[in-house]
Amino acid sequence: TLICLITVHQIAFDAIAKTCETQILCDGNMAKCIEKDFKMATADVEHVLVVPTQLFHDIGYIQGFTHDVEKYLDRLLDAKNTSYRPRPDMEEDPSFKQLIPYVIFRHTDDDGTVRILHYARGSGGGESRLHAKLSIGIGGHISSTDADTSTAHPYQSGMQRELEEEIQIDTAYTMALVGLINDDDTEVGKVHLGIVHLCDVESMAIQSNEIEIEDTSFLTLSELESNLDRFETWSQICIRALFLSS
Repeated sequence: TLICLITVHQIAFDAIAKTCETQILCDGNMAKCIEKDFKMATADVEHVLVVPTQLFHDIGYIQGFTHDVEKYLDRLLDAKNTSYRPRPDMEEDPSFKQLIPYVIFRHTDDDGTVRILHYARGSGGGESRLHAKLSIGIGGHISSTDADTSTAHPYQSGMQRELEEEIQIDTAYTMALVGLINDDDTEVGKVHLGIVHLCDVESMAIQSNEIEIEDTSFLTLSELESNLDRFETWSQICIRALFLSS
């Protein structure tokens, strides 16, 4: 009887141990799966180029537009001041500014009439807070992948990538750096800093490459002014500073 009891207890103990071993194994695999999924999810999150907002204040805070962009760029684009952080976090964190190239396309007719490329932001765009707004700026976030795929500065690589993704340019052009935009009066503006480039094109042969960029066309300055309230804030700031000021 004693032997039988010992045998029964041993069988029960082995079963319990086996159950525990199986549970530990399952839990271990689950932990590995969770860790793997977390790493994959983290890798899928876009990391964007940012600078501390305090750096912008230290160089010289502005609200609106400044033509004096040169004094900012060396420090804003210095690798020791920049980092790549998860975009979802940065969209809600005003202690950092995401650096955004904002390229404006201008055509001047033989008679001197100036026209500016404009478009409507479609609902599929990355920034939902700007959907359905009119815009004159082409560009977007500089991604960590821009630092990995080119020997050029990540900012330059990212700007070129954004242009190629968003529009097709079938004309000769020249580009100049013309200003800096900051708008802390809006939730979008609080976490972004715009670097403005003016691109003069020989012809108006530009078309959209993305469904998020709708109804592209060139407008005269008077047409821009008459529709000013329909434009996103950055575009309004640029239109006033670059084309309507006298």
